Amino acid sequence: MTSPAKKRKTNDYKASPKTVRSLDFFFGKQKDGKNSSTKDETKQEDSEDLYGDGEEEVLTDEQLARKLQAQWNKEDHTANGTTAPPAPPAPSPPLSSKSPGNRTAEPEDDADSGTTDTQRQAVAEETALEETKKDVPRPAFGKNTLSLQSASAKEDTVSSTIPFDESPLTFDPAKYISDLKDQWAGEGGNATYALLTRCFVLVNSTQSRIKIVDTLVNLLRTIIEADPQSLLPTVWLATNSISPPYIDLELGLGGSSISKALKKVCGLDNAGLKTLYNKYGDAGDVAFEAKKRQSLTLRKPKPLTIKGVFEALVKIAKSQGHGSQEAKQRIVERLVQDSRGAEESRYIVRTLVQHLRIGAVKTTMLIALSRAFQLSRPRGTSFPIQSQSDLVKMKKEALTEIYARGEEIVKACFARHPNYNDLVPALLEVGVSEELLLRCGLSLHIPLRPMLGSITRDLAEMLTKLQGRDFSCEYKYDGQRAQVHCDENGKVTIFSRHLEVMTEKYPDLVALVPKIRGDGVSSFIMEGEVVAVDRETGELKPFQILANRARKDVAINEVKVNVCLFSFDLMYLNGEELLNRPFRERRSLLRSLFTEIPNHFTWVKNLDATSADSETVLDFFKSATDVKCEGIMVKVLDNLPNPDLQANAEADGESAEPKPQPTTPSKSKKGTKTKSKSKGIKQNGEDSTEPADKEKSTRRKALLATYEPDKRLDSWLKVKKDYNTAADTLDLIPIAGWHGQGRKAKWWSPILLAVRNPETGCLEAVTKCMSGFTDKFYQANKEKYAEESDNVLPEKPSYVEYGGVPAVWFEPQEVWEMAFADVTLSPTYTAAMGLVSEERGLSLRFPRFLKVREDKSIDEATDADYLAELYRKQETRAPGKGAVAENEEADDVD
Repeated sequence: MTSPAKKRKTNDYKASPKTVRSLDFFFGKQKDGKNSSTKDETKQEDSEDLYGDGEEEVLTDEQLARKLQAQWNKEDHTANGTTAPPAPPAPSPPLSSKSPGNRTAEPEDDADSGTTDTQRQAVAEETALEETKKDVPRPAFGKNTLSLQSASAKEDTVSSTIPFDESPLTFDPAKYISDLKDQWAGEGGNATYALLTRCFVLVNSTQSRIKIVDTLVNLLRTIIEADPQSLLPTVWLATNSISPPYIDLELGLGGSSISKALKKVCGLDNAGLKTLYNKYGDAGDVAFEAKKRQSLTLRKPKPLTIKGVFEALVKIAKSQGHGSQEAKQRIVERLVQDSRGAEESRYIVRTLVQHLRIGAVKTTMLIALSRAFQLSRPRGTSFPIQSQSDLVKMKKEALTEIYARGEEIVKACFARHPNYNDLVPALLEVGVSEELLLRCGLSLHIPLRPMLGSITRDLAEMLTKLQGRDFSCEYKYDGQRAQVHCDENGKVTIFSRHLEVMTEKYPDLVALVPKIRGDGVSSFIMEGEVVAVDRETGELKPFQILANRARKDVAINEVKVNVCLFSFDLMYLNGEELLNRPFRERRSLLRSLFTEIPNHFTWVKNLDATSADSETVLDFFKSATDVKCEGIMVKVLDNLPNPDLQANAEADGESAEPKPQPTTPSKSKKGTKTKSKSKGIKQNGEDSTEPADKEKSTRRKALLATYEPDKRLDSWLKVKKDYNTAADTLDLIPIAGWHGQGRKAKWWSPILLAVRNPETGCLEAVTKCMSGFTDKFYQANKEKYAEESDNVLPEKPSYVEYGGVPAVWFEPQEVWEMAFADVTLSPTYTAAMGLVSEERGLSLRFPRFLKVREDKSIDEATDADYLAELYRKQETRAPGKGAVAENEEADDVD
């Protein structure tokens, strides 16, 4: 029985009464030299000439195409009410001479152009086609025509020559603005993406942080003065994002979308695309090579603008529902097609895969913005800026001080209000000024970046740093840091430590807020730690239990993992910022205005003490570890040091603290021998180097007890149990692996790990590890990083710095907590190179895997600066370790 579709097709079929002629019918007549001179002016007769019976004129392919084009152009102009331009004459096929070596064409009329010599006719047609290409201009293609265009549009010659890497003190945007605006006139006056690409190319060509900042400053200045409306999109695109973390706006593009676009636009097949990717390993580099090889396209590229690219990305992110994937795919293909040149394609694709790799991280962009607005302002504004001529004459120290003041204002604004959508428009209006702090201050339902604590190795170091100060010791719970916002209407928003919204994850905490808020509290911003607990006993549970809780659409009656909020700070109350108040006052307000509910909402357990209470602090630390806490946090309570100690120090000339003895020449010489290995260490009870004296002299300076968003200060110190046992831990990123040997042959072992470089955005290899893994973990890890999976890269990524050749490269995506014995200098690894030694990086001795840090993203992994800081502290505390560090065999224990 046939299907309904087939049945309908059979019933509806009717044979066409017209005779069907093949292409051979038309083109065969050309070979026989048959022609007809019958022509007509009317549209109907033109149609008969082209498609009628064999009695009419037979045209060559070229003549037929041009005649069709002329007819369609005439129709278009008639429809538009304009006069059609004269159509270029269809070339007559000339005859060649009888001599094979001489192909000089002699023109003849169409009526007399027939010939019975097929070979001569073919030569004549070939010659005519070549002459047509040279002499006859191509007509403008109409809307009914699909034509091949050059894949490269007219280059932006102005943008490609601007020296953005010049010093901002000598760079003058005004020299280029006039020419740029002429280039941008056809795009509605908006800055083209070519300008941004020029900056990216220059930034990517250097590793100098000074050059990178200068290049960004000059780009921003040019945009500020020439097209201020494009400044905000420029900042978002340069920082490789389209929205702040607390706004859920993700591109949601997979690798297949990019692959489909490259194949369709650049004419690649699967094999060609795979070959390029295997060779280059980076999606942007693949796009660069594919675009470079493309010569023709069906649609002429339209120059991209910075504003247009950003709007296209936002449109991709907002596409939802039925047909959204197709809509996203069309936008991606249009962006790739309209990229002018290979470099634009490279950075468009890198933007789409959200891995720009130009090193313009948050800090770099904020510095560039502050300096740009100290040197330039948009037309129509009057806020003060610095004179370039005056800055050029200044000494380096004075110039640094001027820059630093502006940078502090911009950084402070962004730490309190981390959204470029608010910061950039405010800068365009008021520049870098105190008013900026008012416009971009603390706001409800916009998270501020959390204050961070400095690392200490043990309690002794902590007590030394806080000598003479009153401080509070608090349990450091093994949970998730939370920032709770509540406004006058009772709306509650909860943010994570990296500013992501997690209100839906904790509906039980949202419902708890009205119960804990006192009568005099209308609005507040509170910070605390969310910990999984046993409701009945109050027993604390590890973070892994909390991680099992769903993240979205959690119904309050379906909650299976109970939590308690242990609050420890209050930053905003009833419309007033509390950031500048000392911690003792903030804590007092928190505990007096909010109501404790056991095992639901309470305060972190704390102990107020001084450096003289070492035994009490030690007991408190042990009690924290006994209840499964990570350790303790130690916070300065007041802005001033202990008044009694300060008075004593002023009275007896620093007698309150042992004054270091002057270094004799002989001892200086002895200290010089170990200077590169153990700076600032004590030998024979005396200070051997100057840095230790400097550190000791600054210990007694007042540490502020204010809340400093996005800063890591010694006024907050964390002492973890691992530090106390002289076993620091680092959060490292697995980036590669080797095939195991023997029993581990079927798994990846050892595994290469890296720290991140926050300045360049690169991952720097630090060690290989094959210790601490269970067989179950090995198996799961091998399945996750299977050789044919998306988690494995075919080639070494360009953002990874390592000279070895592992069996596979991992897609960086997770963070592992690692223990180790010592930090050593290494000729093999590149981590922190230049921070401790210009020739060697840092590595780890005896690394050991502890756990996967599911609460951290790779952006929160240990950075190179912290690794270098640990090395310096280690060398200060342990004389003689430099000799071990120089042993190359200690660099790689695997």
